[in-house]
Amino acid sequence: MSVIKCIASNRSFGGWHKRFTHLSSSNACEMTFAVYLPDQTEQKKLPVLYWLSGLTCTDENFMQKSAVQRWAAELGIIVVAPDTSPRGESVANDEGYDLGQGAGFYVNATQQPWEKHYQMYAYIVDELPTLIEANFPATQQRGISGHSMGGHGALSIALKSPGRYSSVSAFSPIVNPIQCSWGQKALRTYLGDDCSTWVDYDSCELMNLAKDFVPMLIDQGSEDDFLAEQLLTDNLAAVVKQKNYPATIRMQEGYDHSYYFIASFIEEHLRFHAEHFS
Repeated sequence: MSVIKCIASNRSFGGWHKRFTHLSSSNACEMTFAVYLPDQTEQKKLPVLYWLSGLTCTDENFMQKSAVQRWAAELGIIVVAPDTSPRGESVANDEGYDLGQGAGFYVNATQQPWEKHYQMYAYIVDELPTLIEANFPATQQRGISGHSMGGHGALSIALKSPGRYSSVSAFSPIVNPIQCSWGQKALRTYLGDDCSTWVDYDSCELMNLAKDFVPMLIDQGSEDDFLAEQLLTDNLAAVVKQKNYPATIRMQEGYDHSYYFIASFIEEHLRFHAEHFS
């Protein structure tokens, strides 16, 4: 197990927001993650909510803009926010904002030159929780949430490994990546031209195949510029109805794709996860 190094520490709502780096065995490079530790961790272990951010983000965006610490402190939840991809001079990259560094899509890449470093699925599902539970007062109760590309990651990860998570939620998630240009570009690049391998990371396809359920909450803004072409929320809603899946999908009138939207409803998402940690 790698050694973690604290690179920043800030007092927040009675607890501590901290940033760490470590050498990741999954991604074969140094990775950064943030952790919010409520003051209750001084007396006992707490459940963990893993937050996956969207395209171009780092571990910092959500932690700085959402005020998640307020609700995590009240409810007694550790929040972990990893970076969105591997980074570094030796790590493959692309000139586009929607591929490469900052755009890992939470998959295990099988194609060169991406395969060596872009193992984000393994990092999120296996390596990071092992690291968190070994170094912090965390229970093995886990929830997962995310935004946009991170919403895609959260949903697909929970659907693939429902026994590992008590609950899953998402804001503006890419729910059907095999049907949108963002997803097609990333999946073809990281996984190759065989579209049958893409199904493993498509929430609509995974839900169609699901035999075990995980409670799910999704919020989508009606004024989101990416809704019609990239997010395709209606496609997942149709599968939810067909499968009678325990998911709540809410269209929030007037809201867009921004952190203003996330900050407006993050309390409800934290309370949703808290209910399922009980």
